[in-house]
Amino acid sequence: MSMKLSRQLVTERAFVHTELPAAIPSDALAEHGGARTHVDRSFELPTGLYAVTVGAYLAYLAVMGLGLSAPGLAIPMAIFFLFVIAGFGVPALWVRMKPDHGDRPLDWGAFRRDGITTMTGRMEAGAATVQVVILPVLILGWGVGIVTIRAIVG
Repeated sequence: MSMKLSRQLVTERAFVHTELPAAIPSDALAEHGGARTHVDRSFELPTGLYAVTVGAYLAYLAVMGLGLSAPGLAIPMAIFFLFVIAGFGVPALWVRMKPDHGDRPLDWGAFRRDGITTMTGRMEAGAATVQVVILPVLILGWGVGIVTIRAIVG
């Protein structure tokens, strides 16, 4: 949960450093194998949850494309499909990029047992699933509603 901190409260509790920390000489880094940056590309979400998200977006596009079928929508819908596939495909490939790293998406067991860490703290698996899937499901429901209204109105 975030909260607004007044300037006075920050000034009272802040640690102000008057000197910069000592820099590590580049020779010392070279002795220990250089500075390696650890990159976590896995997003800590199970692959199945990722697939459900992609599937919901593609299902929305399919519902809209079939429900509002018109010859003029063929090319825009194809472009939308390509954008969704690229938008989720590139990060999926990103996880498999070199250099080799030990980070892999969580499996369902670890996800259900441990949950995930977010910017606001630890989150249980159920809450994280709802947070990830709610928007795609609402968009899919909105698409079904629009197509239903169009079918009723004519």
